[in-house]
Amino acid sequence: MIPGLIGKSEMVVKEEDLVSRLGSIDVDILSTPRLIQLLEEAAIDAIQKYITSDQLSLGTRVKIKHLSPTPLGMKVTAHAILKEVDKNRLFFLVDAYDEMEKVAEGEHERLLVPKERFLQKVERKKVR
Repeated sequence: MIPGLIGKSEMVVKEEDLVSRLGSIDVDILSTPRLIQLLEEAAIDAIQKYITSDQLSLGTRVKIKHLSPTPLGMKVTAHAILKEVDKNRLFFLVDAYDEMEKVAEGEHERLLVPKERFLQKVERKKVR
């Protein structure tokens, strides 16, 4: 992986993406968890073609500011740029815009791990 790779992900805010579905606020706006998912999708898009079939890319850290609400039905576009690679750790700058303005900015970290070893760890937890 080389710094500078860029990725993008888009969505239109639907009922299942709303903060009102979380039960915390009775307002029909994009929830922060769904926004984070969109930002992660952009980061994955940046590196997807460089990940081998025996690797997995796992999100390990997200630090964002959710700057502005996005209503039901509005399109949101997320961007990610790979800013640094440290062995198997990948560091991204991320942001997102709706049709009116910037709605998020921050950082995201992903880890490249051997797929088989990770799946074995998951199976060990299932047995317990």
